[in-house]
Amino acid sequence: MADPNATMFQLNRDAKFHFEILRGLSLAAYDGADVGECLVAAKSILPGDLESFASSFAQVASSVLSRALSVANDKLRVYARTAFFSAATYFRAADFFLHGNPADARIMTYWAAQTDAFDQGLALLSPPGQRFTVRTPNFDVPCIWLTPNYEVRQRPTIIMGNGFDGSQEEMLHVAGLAALERGYNVLTYEGPGQPSVRRYQNKGFIAEWEQVVTPVLDHVLSNRSDQVDPDAVALYGLSLGGYLAARTAAFEHRFAAIVLMDGVWDFGAVVRRAFEPRALKLHDAGDKTAFDELARRYLRPGVPAGLRWALEQGLWAFDTTSPFDFVSRASEFTLERVARRIKTPVLIGSAEDDAAFEGQAQQLARALGKYGRLHEFTNEQLAGTHSGFGALKQQNQVVFDWLARVFDGQGGGRCE
Repeated sequence: MADPNATMFQLNRDAKFHFEILRGLSLAAYDGADVGECLVAAKSILPGDLESFASSFAQVASSVLSRALSVANDKLRVYARTAFFSAATYFRAADFFLHGNPADARIMTYWAAQTDAFDQGLALLSPPGQRFTVRTPNFDVPCIWLTPNYEVRQRPTIIMGNGFDGSQEEMLHVAGLAALERGYNVLTYEGPGQPSVRRYQNKGFIAEWEQVVTPVLDHVLSNRSDQVDPDAVALYGLSLGGYLAARTAAFEHRFAAIVLMDGVWDFGAVVRRAFEPRALKLHDAGDKTAFDELARRYLRPGVPAGLRWALEQGLWAFDTTSPFDFVSRASEFTLERVARRIKTPVLIGSAEDDAAFEGQAQQLARALGKYGRLHEFTNEQLAGTHSGFGALKQQNQVVFDWLARVFDGQGGGRCE
């Protein structure tokens, strides 16, 4: 297995901490953080100490939020907007490793703080971003709508969703602002298992992701017909969103293009790799009690942060207390039985240093045949990190150049 940090200076000796610090730092490219602020937080994070990660980012978040509030009423409000967005990023980082104890009050308080800070940043965009909710029979889908200027006309539109642990707010800085720069409308959303739906509706992940996205697309095409070119709507999935968006494409054929950063073929296989063979034998034999007892050893202090976090996050995001149930439900997240139904052009990203999803993008590309285009982000190109973190400018160049070609070829709206 490749070293996930083989080509990059380490921000922390713990590999998972390094990546999560890099993740926040990367958003500086699109107004979601500042370099010095992230490095100040990084300095006091102790390797493997989940509490130090939370407290370090919480302190920086509070400081940046205070500064944002102090200049929010100035005539030149660009700095306040960036500071609000940055504070939101740091509150999300402070929350990241807390989910092992669902009763921890900070899970709600930090999220409320990030939402409030982010919304103050949204209000300072031009035009301001708009939150709204799409209702379905089983859950509500919170969304954010953004458009590049005040002119009302049909434009290419991209619907963006995050993955296993990320938020729709993060998507603004990963690819949303890049899309706005290129003349796209942007709609971000969250479904079951993702941050706000898990918190406020107690809904864990579902494999049938078309149940989330199809109602969102219905809203876009019916309620915003004067702003959306119906022939130029794309769906973007980040990280585990690479499975979620692909699964949607198997059942929802109105999209002109699908973007998977990165491609995920079988999430269950990814989850199973974290467990030792003895545990997997227990799971495959259906021995829930023995498997849960063994798996909970991964939750003890002293276990590598990445391994401990993956199980804690899985239990939280799938809304279960049983590791057996988490592994079982994750096994449903496979494209093996539905990939043949995808008949839409698909851009599939593959990051060289992405050990978790190693080989999955290639497997998906082979299954899609002429409908899949694989793009490999390599260390030589300085872009080999999972989901493009650390190389978002390069990743967005690849994504939006490809989208423009697809839309032009189908006669859809041309980006500016």
